[in-house]
Amino acid sequence: MTQTTHTSASTGKQMLSEQVYTRLREAIMRGDHAPGDALKPQDLAKEQGVSLAVVREALVRVVGEGLADRLPNRGFAVPAYSDRRWQEIAEARRKIEPVMLRMSIERGDVDWEARVRASHHRLTRTPAYVPEEGEHYSSAWAEAHRVFHRTLLDGCGNLVLLETFDRMWTASELARRWSAHRNPHRDGALEHRRLEEAALARDADTAADVLTRHLTQTATGLTDCPLHEPTNET
Repeated sequence: MTQTTHTSASTGKQMLSEQVYTRLREAIMRGDHAPGDALKPQDLAKEQGVSLAVVREALVRVVGEGLADRLPNRGFAVPAYSDRRWQEIAEARRKIEPVMLRMSIERGDVDWEARVRASHHRLTRTPAYVPEEGEHYSSAWAEAHRVFHRTLLDGCGNLVLLETFDRMWTASELARRWSAHRNPHRDGALEHRRLEEAALARDADTAADVLTRHLTQTATGLTDCPLHEPTNET
């Protein structure tokens, strides 16, 4: 009986921790906490009616995803626009993803082509903004966007590279949402269409160049000064 009670309590704590983590992650993504804002465990615990231990566990998880910083002797905070990590992530993506796209174009079969076309169709048909989710990208659009980019690259067939992409995508999601607000006139739909067309035409040079420029636009949206136009080194 004692063990059953302990197991039940442990399961309940895990469920509560997951709920708090989900709420905190969504709040950061929605922009409820501005760039550079402190994330105070005591305040969050009071707001959500949970213990400090549960909140700290959730904060550690969002730190692991790159959605918050753990500051020495200062607690937790939302990363700032100026945080160098965004440019470092963008640089890494510009180096790795065009190479993966070239591999996909070389190795991808007809099924890959069909998945690329289907994922792009879903992306174009999914509303980027919905009233109930505020001024940031809708969760449905964000997922369709991720699937489109992932599908473009999964024809490479290299699981290690795809796992690397997954980690970088999660780490850059917050920057991507901020960038959209700082560069509202960007025509992302056109960029995605050009990516699809070049990939399905098996034009590796054009596809890699379009993707490199696409990734650069996101990084540029977080800086006051435009980045130098990258050369296609893939």
